[in-house]
Parts: sequence; structure tokens; C-alpha cells
Amino acid sequence: DRKTARHVGRYCQFALAASKQALAQSGLVPGEMDPDDVGVIVSSGIGGMEEIEKSHTALMERGPKRISPFTVPMMIADMAAGIVAIHTQSGGPNYAIVSACASGSHGIGEASEIIKRGDAVAMLAGGSEATITPLTMGAFCQIKATSERNDEPEKACRPFDIGRDGFVMGEGSVMLVLEEMEHAKKRGAKVLAEIAGYGASADMYHFTAPQPEGKGAIRAMRKALKMSNVDPTEVGYVNAHGTSTKLGDVAETKAIKAVFGDHAYKLAVSSTKSVHGHLLGAAGAIEAAACILALNRGLLPPTINLDNQDPECDLDYVPNKARKADVKVALSNSFGFGGHNATLVIKKGPSAN
Repeated sequence: DRKTARHVGRYCQFALAASKQALAQSGLVPGEMDPDDVGVIVSSGIGGMEEIEKSHTALMERGPKRISPFTVPMMIADMAAGIVAIHTQSGGPNYAIVSACASGSHGIGEASEIIKRGDAVAMLAGGSEATITPLTMGAFCQIKATSERNDEPEKACRPFDIGRDGFVMGEGSVMLVLEEMEHAKKRGAKVLAEIAGYGASADMYHFTAPQPEGKGAIRAMRKALKMSNVDPTEVGYVNAHGTSTKLGDVAETKAIKAVFGDHAYKLAVSSTKSVHGHLLGAAGAIEAAACILALNRGLLPPTINLDNQDPECDLDYVPNKARKADVKVALSNSFGFGGHNATLVIKKGPSAN
């Protein structure tokens, strides 16, 4: 509604819209349950950057009294989780996770752990980001993270290609309904997938560059596989973090080969960032959704713009065209500035088509 839209930031609006869609699809109605049984985690790498920029402009041009009283609640990164809880009447565990581009996967992984330890029956979990703003775009350009292919933006993001030069910024929100399996089955829910494993680690290396051999990523993947009791040979698809950066794509390729050994060359690996852009704190959420859709539809998403594969990136990246495949287990990687790593292992659910 208009009143809510005026009082919350765009990243909060995205999260609320996505949460309502997720609940509608799931059939779960938090207001009909014990408030403590449903929680919310909305991860965000940056929060309400647009509101910060607007308020700073007001301060500089018109003075402090022209700053909106809604500036603080509109800019802080935890507010989306609070807004979603208010509008869905979800009274369980409620917070945000901020770990840069790993935030979304951390949020989903931590939500699954909350359910496992009995602190909630269901969780709304995912990420939201609204960072296509002058300051954010300018800042990412200054650290050479974004592509300079401005003449052909649709071809700019090209993970694992020899000509890659950075990512294209995206924004939006993806929210998932996670639910204790027996509770979901009892109410007749369509269970699309299972969050079977979750691993998290730190690179301990650099605040923006990945560890060159992918050592932190290796540990995160191995932790997720161990938790899920999945042998590496059972994994059929990897949704790579794949940001289309020179250092990141090579480090992740090395990490995948270290974890999967010879099976790495039998895996289908793709970076959907080539299609939807980099949603930063929401990246892990949209990529988890891509894995779930791949498992349900038997169709693996491609890495588009992969025209000239980098010799150092020598795996099967599903180049340029989606591929039919009956995959039972997928793995999704997310890595963030600060050396944050998060990996999810996702199994096809009992209701999958």
C-alpha cells in the first residue's frame, strides 16, 4: 500500500513483495500459527543506500531539518526483516545477516539451522538489495568490480570467459519459505526442495580479493557436503558464485576441482549472474531459487556470454544454452567481500515435478 511504501526503503519493499508471493505459493499463513513458530531472516549486503543518498543531499542542500525522520528506519539493514514480520505476523526469530555477497546464502543456511534446533517450525528466509544508485554504482566502478562493456550491457557479464572484466549490478529480492519437513507434509504442502547442508567459512586473506587457491571456499563446500551426508559424486549441478571477475572465477574453479576431484569434470557448473546480474546480499537467495527450479524442471540454467572460455576455467559451465538434465542434488556457492563464504546443498524435494 502507498502508506507503507512511503515509510520504508526500496529494499524493504522488494522483500515484503517477495515474502507475500512466497507465502501465497506455499499456502502457509503465519497469522494462523503460534507467533513463535514462524520467523524471518532477510539478508542484505548494504540496506537502504538510496535513502542514505537522498538524506545526504537534503542535508547538504537544505540543512539538517530537511532530513526525513524516516531516514534511520529506511536505511538500516535489519529493517526489511522487521517490516516482513509486521506485515506477515511472524513472531519467531527475526534478524538480518550482513556478509556482503554471501548474505543471502548465510540467511537461508541459518534459517534452516533455526528449524533444525526447534526454535521455529517455519522461516521466511532470503535476501533483498536495492543498490542501483549513483553512489553505489560509482563506488563499485572505482574498485574495478563492474564491467566496462557499456556499449553492449547485455553481453557485459561473462563469467569464466577470457574477456570478462567484472559483473553487472542487479537488484531485487527473493524469499523462500523453509519449513520443518513433517509439518509441511502434514498440512499437504508441496515440498519443492530440501536444504540438506550448509557450510560457512572465512578466507582470512584480503578484504576484497579471494584467496587465490579458494581455500575458504573449499572449506565451506566440504562443510556443507558433510552436513548433508552427500558424497561429492552425488552432486549433479553447481550454481557458482561466478562474478565474472578475473580473480574470483579462477579461484572458484580451483576450489570446485579440489572438492570434487575427477567428478568436477562431470559436473554441470553455471553462473546465473550472467543472466540476472549480481544482487549482492540477495545473490545467494536468487541462486538458491535457481537451483530449486533446476531440480524441479530438469533444466539447468546456462552461463551466457561464454564465447571464449578461459583456459584456467576448464570445467563444464553450461555455455550459452540451458540443458536438460535429471539432477537430484545441487550445490550453491556465495562468497563476499571480507572473505565470507557460504555454501548450500539442496536436494530435490518429494513434491518435485
